Amino acid sequence: MKKASRITCLFVDIGGVLLTDGWGRVFRDRAVKEFGLNSEELESRHSQAADTYELGKLTLEEYLDRVVFYKKRPFGRERFRQFMFAQSRPFPEMIQLVRKIKALNEMKVVVVSNESRELNDHRIRKFKLEEFVDFFVSSCYVGIRKPDADIYRFAMDTARVTAKRVVYIENTPMFVNVAEGMGIRSVFHANIETTRVKLASFGLRHD
Repeated sequence: MKKASRITCLFVDIGGVLLTDGWGRVFRDRAVKEFGLNSEELESRHSQAADTYELGKLTLEEYLDRVVFYKKRPFGRERFRQFMFAQSRPFPEMIQLVRKIKALNEMKVVVVSNESRELNDHRIRKFKLEEFVDFFVSSCYVGIRKPDADIYRFAMDTARVTAKRVVYIENTPMFVNVAEGMGIRSVFHANIETTRVKLASFGLRHD
């Protein structure tokens, strides 16, 4: 029987795996209530701007111009910015798991994530992700957005690994399917318990 290649690199998403989403629907719904916005208008404008924003082609200020401050508001930009940034929360057990996987298996860790630039920068600093992540292949940095398979190719080139040496933790089924179609062993992250079991099945030590 052919021996599986040693896994040397862990790809991991940020939103929904290491942290809460950066600016997901739940947080936009909170903004609607907090600032008295029209939900349909916000969602319509967000959907038109989101891809460009996450590809790094819009700054946060430009995004806010198009989605929130296209008309006069009774609140300021800085208050809204602070609200957006304050929504992010860590998943400490998942962060600790990834740290252990990296240390015990002597692996590189590469983030592969759809994130807007200012929120991404804030989240990396706030939650000290640079302490254990080797490379950030974020959509806003590389101009490629999941589910485009090129973002995974870029990540593999950056880490200098082939697909057979990678395991990927992701909480979006379509993105898991795309990665698996490229030969990347993948873990659909529903909760930390099932993720631990799946990682162990790939021969990765985590305790």
